Amino acid sequence: MSNLHRRDLMVGAALLPAVGALEFGAVAKAQASQPPMGQQVPSIYRYKVGGIEATAVNDGVRTFPLADGFVKNATLDQVNGALEAAFLPKGQMSIQFNPLLLNTGGKLVLIDTGNGPQSGNATVGRLPANLAWAGVKPADIDIVIISHFHGDHINGLRSDDGGFAFPNAEVLVPTPEWAFWMDEGEMSRAPEGLQANFKNVRRVFKDIDSRVKKYEWDKEIAPGVTSVAAPGHTPGHTAFVVASEGGKLFVQSDVTNHPALFAVNPEWRVQYDMDADKAIETRRKVYDMVAAERLQITGFHYPFPSTGFVEKDGAGYRVVPAVWNPVL
Repeated sequence: MSNLHRRDLMVGAALLPAVGALEFGAVAKAQASQPPMGQQVPSIYRYKVGGIEATAVNDGVRTFPLADGFVKNATLDQVNGALEAAFLPKGQMSIQFNPLLLNTGGKLVLIDTGNGPQSGNATVGRLPANLAWAGVKPADIDIVIISHFHGDHINGLRSDDGGFAFPNAEVLVPTPEWAFWMDEGEMSRAPEGLQANFKNVRRVFKDIDSRVKKYEWDKEIAPGVTSVAAPGHTPGHTAFVVASEGGKLFVQSDVTNHPALFAVNPEWRVQYDMDADKAIETRRKVYDMVAAERLQITGFHYPFPSTGFVEKDGAGYRVVPAVWNPVL
């Protein structure tokens, strides 16, 4: 066996980076013959809640500059600090939208409908395309449950041509939400900032009244789905418990907006909450319960696939993402 001298080892080591670079360059050149895809893969994720199959169906993400007033009772520095602590870019917000599809075995139930039809290369309004990737046609949906009447939850009830997007579905809406937004007196008294939402509610529900059924809180409104009072974000804002065969999922709707801000800091007031004090009270009540019972939770504005667990963390809460599972 030949002897290796220190000089030989040093020469060999010096050559390694060059050889590696040549090999990497050859591989990179070969790979470059296929251009980058430039788009995300379909955004759907399935998991089981007892005997119910749940599918998170992403409607997209909206990114915008962080403005003073997005959080009404925190400074920009404080909000940027919370973003940085969550490894998110400072100076901007990215809000995701995640309707939930439930296959109960007998019914296909969709909770909320996303932002609806968009023009141009929009980053939202992707629910129909992602439902198609999940093998679901709009005509397959039996029940659409609406949590509240903000546009990112109801606009998807309309299709590209302005018609009803789910031709065979019954639409379930919270009784107090319908009572508030359909009241002409409330509309006449509303500040200018809310006028657009009153008008949008009337646009969305025009001509589909016969399909709308109002539901009360604390009732089973679809197989395995019970409504839960969660007012504050809007007067009739509703959360849900999905239960089947011992499994439970808490659908928090908009009890928080982005959890990196409003679960960690439950006293913060997002600009979208109509009654901030009531929203904070609801947030504390819901998150204390979910943490104590160790319930799985899903949030409409949670990062996709928008499901995990909540634990108490100092004066606030921490959302722990559920582990991705390749099988159901």
